[in-house]
Amino acid sequence: MDYLLFILPVFFALSVLLVPKEVVRTYGIMGSFAVLVVVIACMMQYSNNGTVHLFGQTKEWFPGTGITLSFGYDGISLVMLLLTAVLVPLVLISNFKNELAGNRLFTSMVFFMQLGLIGVFISMDGLWFYVFWEITLIPIFLICWWFGAPERKAALTKFFIYTFVGSLAMLAALIGIKVNAPTFYIEDLKAVVFASKTACWLALGFFLAFAIKIPVFPFHTWQPDTYTKSPMAGTMLLSGIMLKMALYGMIRWMIPLFPEALHCLQWPVIILATIGVVYGAIIAIKQKDMKRVFAFASMSHVGLIAAAIMVWDFDALSGSMVQIVNHGLVAVGLFLAVEIIERRTGTRNLADLGGFAKQAPKFAFWFAVLAFASVSVPLTSGFIGEFLMLKGLVQFDMIIGIIAGTTLILGAVYTFRAYQLSMYGPVTREQFADLHWSEFIVLAIIMIAVVILGVYPALITDFVNPSLKVLLETLSTPTGL
Repeated sequence: MDYLLFILPVFFALSVLLVPKEVVRTYGIMGSFAVLVVVIACMMQYSNNGTVHLFGQTKEWFPGTGITLSFGYDGISLVMLLLTAVLVPLVLISNFKNELAGNRLFTSMVFFMQLGLIGVFISMDGLWFYVFWEITLIPIFLICWWFGAPERKAALTKFFIYTFVGSLAMLAALIGIKVNAPTFYIEDLKAVVFASKTACWLALGFFLAFAIKIPVFPFHTWQPDTYTKSPMAGTMLLSGIMLKMALYGMIRWMIPLFPEALHCLQWPVIILATIGVVYGAIIAIKQKDMKRVFAFASMSHVGLIAAAIMVWDFDALSGSMVQIVNHGLVAVGLFLAVEIIERRTGTRNLADLGGFAKQAPKFAFWFAVLAFASVSVPLTSGFIGEFLMLKGLVQFDMIIGIIAGTTLILGAVYTFRAYQLSMYGPVTREQFADLHWSEFIVLAIIMIAVVILGVYPALITDFVNPSLKVLLETLSTPTGL
């Protein structure tokens, strides 16, 4: 069963290139649901005692290389796998009406990207983590390059250079650890003890890769243009899933490998992430392009998650996992809402929009629910996540917590500004079709999930908390965690 996590995405990525064009849409969705079934089966067989369920082997694959075939998952990994397995079919279904959904290359690249993401979340060998990290870059770059806006090339070149440089820094740091370890197996890497200064420099290699991908201020400059110029499916994959790799990497790899570096990285990273929370929100308020509003909003939201992770507190980490899931769901929903508007009007300029609530009441309703979920009102999944994260930040430092807490106010401003300008006011189009069945299904599934997790967040917290406790108990850091 475990190996199907690799086999199915590869099978569907290759086989979709051979099926008749008229069935590509349906075949892709069926394939994505098959992967979802496997992930759910893995969750059901997992004992959820906080330990890592290993498969493969922890011994060297080729003698002298240090490479192992060690893969596995715990509660943290499984939640990331489930988020990936849920969002991929939602992305494919939301694009069902688009010509893009019937493109074999597009669907194949989506499955190859899913393969890379799955590999990132279950690799227990540092080199395989790096390999799958790189694999995710190729298909998303090709999706955006082949199917993006005409003026996409400069933005995507910048995106590629940023992420590639960050990846090289992580590889260099990984090799720096391996020099002192028998293999790349995560437990062997964790066993290496560094002097504080050395640990800080090596940890910076990982942080650069993660900070670019999240992105953390000031490594964010690739993001707005890339999100804007990419096809909507590409933007959904980038925002909903791909940036979560870096947040996961901070929890699984960066801090556990370099506990000696926590004291020197904690304050700088939290400060940069908090600046990003406020900066991203303020810039989002000033945007006229609806897609750029939510691009900067995404930067603000994930900055808060990154800051909370660096607190390295149980409640803050638990809240971070809840918010990772919430952001993945809501980001896909918001970018779908933008796509719906652009499909019907040909523009994303807020000055040219308005009055759509009268013409498309179903869309206006679901978009409104999305807006409330985005600002984390009670009974939505973001509420408990932001509460726990802000609680951790306030306990860490009152001023940092207060500044980060401005996201609650600023988030409401840019979200409801975008909603009001597009849904109300003078009618700007004679016709605006209401939701297609595929759009309705995706928005309904997202919002049902957001409300269920808002009412009962223990579905996530009870699943990840044992793994977080094991992680904190087995990690000896200068702060005593």
